[in-house]
Amino acid sequence: MNATTPPSSGKQLELLVEQFFHNFRQGTLANAEANSTSSLEAFMEATSTELIETGFVEGFEHCHYRARRGMRVDGYWFNDEGAIDIFVADFDCRRQLERLTHAEATAAFKRAANFFEASLEGTLMPDVTTPEYSLVQQIAARRSVLRQVNFYLTSEREFSTRNQSFPDGNVGGVRSAYHVWDMARFQRQHSSRGRKEPLNIDFIELFGHGISCLPANLGSDTYISYLTVMPATILAALYDKFSARLLEQNVRTFLQARAQVNKGIRGTIINEPQMFFAYNNGITATAQEVETSLSAGGLQLVRITDLQIVNGGQTTASLFHTQRRDKADLSQVFVQMKLSVVDSEQSEIIVPRISEYANTQNRVNAADFFSNHPYHLRMADFSRRIWAPAQQGAQRETKWFYERARGQYSDEQLKLLSGEQKLFVLEYPKSQMFTKTDLAKFENVFDEHPRWVNLGSQKNFARYALRIGKEWERSSDHFNEWYFKRAIARNIIFRATEKLVSAQSWYNGGYRANIVAYTLSMLSEIVKRRSSALDFLRIWNTQAVDESLLETIVVIASAVHADITKPPAGISNISEWCKKDGCWNRLVAQVDRISEDLPNYFWELLESAEDNKHEVRTAKQTQKIDNGIEAQRRVLSVPPQQWSLLLREGTNRCLFGPRDLALLRVAIQIPAKVPNETQSAALLKLLSKSQEVGIL
Repeated sequence: MNATTPPSSGKQLELLVEQFFHNFRQGTLANAEANSTSSLEAFMEATSTELIETGFVEGFEHCHYRARRGMRVDGYWFNDEGAIDIFVADFDCRRQLERLTHAEATAAFKRAANFFEASLEGTLMPDVTTPEYSLVQQIAARRSVLRQVNFYLTSEREFSTRNQSFPDGNVGGVRSAYHVWDMARFQRQHSSRGRKEPLNIDFIELFGHGISCLPANLGSDTYISYLTVMPATILAALYDKFSARLLEQNVRTFLQARAQVNKGIRGTIINEPQMFFAYNNGITATAQEVETSLSAGGLQLVRITDLQIVNGGQTTASLFHTQRRDKADLSQVFVQMKLSVVDSEQSEIIVPRISEYANTQNRVNAADFFSNHPYHLRMADFSRRIWAPAQQGAQRETKWFYERARGQYSDEQLKLLSGEQKLFVLEYPKSQMFTKTDLAKFENVFDEHPRWVNLGSQKNFARYALRIGKEWERSSDHFNEWYFKRAIARNIIFRATEKLVSAQSWYNGGYRANIVAYTLSMLSEIVKRRSSALDFLRIWNTQAVDESLLETIVVIASAVHADITKPPAGISNISEWCKKDGCWNRLVAQVDRISEDLPNYFWELLESAEDNKHEVRTAKQTQKIDNGIEAQRRVLSVPPQQWSLLLREGTNRCLFGPRDLALLRVAIQIPAKVPNETQSAALLKLLSKSQEVGIL
């Protein structure tokens, strides 16, 4: 027995996993009932969401197929890198946590592999009206460009094998990789308090040698750095193997179309490979731990724990794609890399800053730095203090919990005693917790092109972040209590629509996400064309969607379903059709016809555009006042000596103009003299500027 390990730790871990299993099971059953879906579909929704949130996959499409010939698939996703993720479930709604054997996992992977191989060969012909037909056709159509198939086994059991890895293989001439996500692995991910499973690189194992490096001793206790010259062949190979996981801390991963190759980089690789090092700015990376060894040639990096490229994602992707598409020789191409080693406790603070500052040459909007942006902080503040009206038949008011950083909902409960946890759940029901990606989905279907939602959570959030960042810069007052209540109302409509679609006689179990997105976008378009607005405050006040609106949504959803399931000739995959502009354009052309079929009482539910504008203007004015008061409060909380230091250093370094210096002379007189709201806002900007240049 290891002396450093308490004897009871193994048993404690078993209890943790078992408790997690029961909580996960109850959540799955509750979601299945709430959304009128099968428990299998709810299980796949929960597990795929976890994989998307942790960066292992980009998206997920439901597609349940089971054949007697030893084939099964429960979902899939095509990414932009010539790869397909195929999901297979080990799920039987078990009441107790059981063991999944290695043989059972192998058999599950075999069934998924059989499906993929039969699809490649064209020997599988499902019913043309089903989602699996579209998947089979799409696999066959992409055969020439598919480079990788990733099989994901998501299990409600605990894998009994200590080593959970399966060796890479080959299915139908396509490289294959296998990933088991059992209850123990999901539990570990949850207990990591929101941090993602680290990406570990062993250069000796992967490439047979280490990477020469130079230590950069900066005299800092926070982190150490290394400088190295990375062979492009190794960077391309790492991107080929790990793709988005290699770049997950780089916010531009979400904003750029990674399949697109930078023309300048491509030209240099092909025409002047020996000059790439001189022309390229290099890449910036971080790691939690680094292992080095001293060889005859000097110091070498041999292992890196949680390698993340935070700047240079486009360079890395372009190397991979130019090698793959143009058959370019990368043997003469080298890239400089700065690697900062930041421990796990500091990574959540320091890594985003490294990414932000490293990307200043191609400025990324501040909203793309996710959870710490003021927009998310304000939305979280609203969610913690605004009580939602009690639903019909209930006496107790509740709140909607906005999870701006992954794992917050669970973390908040871990701080509480058992009785306090029960009160917390009563105040913030699990069904009223929503994340940043949820919010982006609810908002974009009403305000943006519906195809963004169908492109997957990451791309949809990227679009949302870009739009919100610009709007925040123009006027942060727009994001007020009315905005928050409207977002919740849209949330309620979205979830009600999901449940409605599942209950329709014409719904055969496929494309619900596509139908819901286009239905609500069409609803928004119809209302706009009438110069009207949905009465979102009415929905907020009742915390429900009234029958008249539900009946209207059913009519629109039926029309949407009938249209999107009949893509034009040459397009067999309905999900892919829903990602194209043509799908929306064809539907929009039918707005007038669909509007004629809506019940007359629907129009009575709408409020005039002028009334809506009045509500928005009033809410903005209130928020502006609140912002001013908050600015004054923050200014008054700053120690007086900081204002004195700022005035002195700013004057000595010539950092500020006469107007700024005059403001600081007011600030040093606090509390004898109190800056007004406008002055306080300006002082906060000076405070932020001083922190950037290192005065404070």
